[in-house]
Amino acid sequence: ESISHVSTSSSSASSISNPTSCAEGEINPGPEKSDERSSEWLTLERGECSQNSKSSISEYGCSTSISDESQFGLCGYNNRPHMVKDLCWITIRQLALQQGPLGLDNFRLLKRLGCGDIGTVYLAELVHSDCLFALKVMDIEYLISRRKMLRAQAEREILEMLDHPFLPTLYAHFTTDNLSCLVMEYCPGGDLHVLRQRQPGRSFPEPSARFYVAEVLLALEYLHMLGVIYRDLKPENILVRDDGHIMLSDFDLSLRCSVSAVLLRSSSVAANHQPKKLTSPCAESYCINSSCLQPSCAQTSCFRPRPWVPKPRKPKSSLKGLPQLVVEPTEARSNSFVGTHEYLAPEIIKGDGHGSAVDWWTFGVFLYELVYGRTPFRGPGNDETLANVVSQNLRFPDNPVVSSNAKDLIRGLLVKEPENRLGTLRGAAEIKQHPFFEGLNWALIRSAAPPETRPCDVVTLATVRKKKEGKCLDFRSAEELEFEVF
Repeated sequence: ESISHVSTSSSSASSISNPTSCAEGEINPGPEKSDERSSEWLTLERGECSQNSKSSISEYGCSTSISDESQFGLCGYNNRPHMVKDLCWITIRQLALQQGPLGLDNFRLLKRLGCGDIGTVYLAELVHSDCLFALKVMDIEYLISRRKMLRAQAEREILEMLDHPFLPTLYAHFTTDNLSCLVMEYCPGGDLHVLRQRQPGRSFPEPSARFYVAEVLLALEYLHMLGVIYRDLKPENILVRDDGHIMLSDFDLSLRCSVSAVLLRSSSVAANHQPKKLTSPCAESYCINSSCLQPSCAQTSCFRPRPWVPKPRKPKSSLKGLPQLVVEPTEARSNSFVGTHEYLAPEIIKGDGHGSAVDWWTFGVFLYELVYGRTPFRGPGNDETLANVVSQNLRFPDNPVVSSNAKDLIRGLLVKEPENRLGTLRGAAEIKQHPFFEGLNWALIRSAAPPETRPCDVVTLATVRKKKEGKCLDFRSAEELEFEVF
């Protein structure tokens, strides 16, 4: 269950426009998971969605009409090599080129997928095509009145930067005098919160959990390299694509900071992970070990033949002098009280200021919840939960049975002192070397077969995240909207 929160800080607009400073957001109320109620008309709930757009959201007028290719923001298209063959991107781009300014009438709204803190998201189909999108709508007047404009702007700017297989794609943005809309990537597989509840015992088998957390780790590594601290990791924010791989969502609580690369001496390679010494080639013909590769045909030589002897390999432990490139926003500091109660890091609760280490704390809570079906410090109420996070020792239930490597990784991540937490010094590179991930081919993880899940229905997976002060707007009264293609 997600928890609502209260903001304790805000930031100025200049902090977002300056790439060398940190952009603060407000508190994201924890969404209340529930089934979507069917409705004759799709409605927009004020203050209930979290998504960004490319241009400044503080511009309240309609966006400039698009008439030629240079005005489509194609620099964003060209800067996303992972998406150059994406059918949805190609289709919406071609439609904009042919028709010019596009409007809401170019989309057919199929279903309201859910509501968040600053907007509502709909499943939308681009007319005359089979392309589905997640259309996210934010009420500008509401954002201003609730002082959430900076959150929306920060998230929008982050989305512009992203080009990663496990992070969302922002296709287009359109605005009117009172609405700002985003055309986002649609994930039909639902989220890990719902999928976890469908598992026996409401927890994932360890191999499945390992698959999901590995992909999340790569996404966090990429974000940190861009100077983005995510700060809102939880199963509800991990969506599943149609191919079974994951996508992080919701960046309105993320913190943008300057980042620099640092070369550190690597001493984290365990001695017990040395390769086995081979005295002779193995029998398998497909082995690609360098000591097993032999010529496929015999060649005559004028020299006396010499018996084949494998060259001894230098153990990795002798390479500890090699430097390691680390790109982490380690100098980022924030005093904002942001997140979900059960996932809050101790330093956030105590108000000591926090940095990128909070993502590794939430990563540990995330892994714990996937394998045990609950969070480690949850109490009967909010106050008890926060007290447990700060003072309670980490405990592991007897059931389900979890490997010692998984427990050791969780234990290293859930260290209450951020300076001693796994990942604080060397970031994701340090975590990827943990024995829990031994044997995982990080470079080919996109080609790995995802865990099998039952087909998901849009209605059953729809999550309505409502705030008490939210007010519904009837989409029937929305005027035609022009939008900018990135």
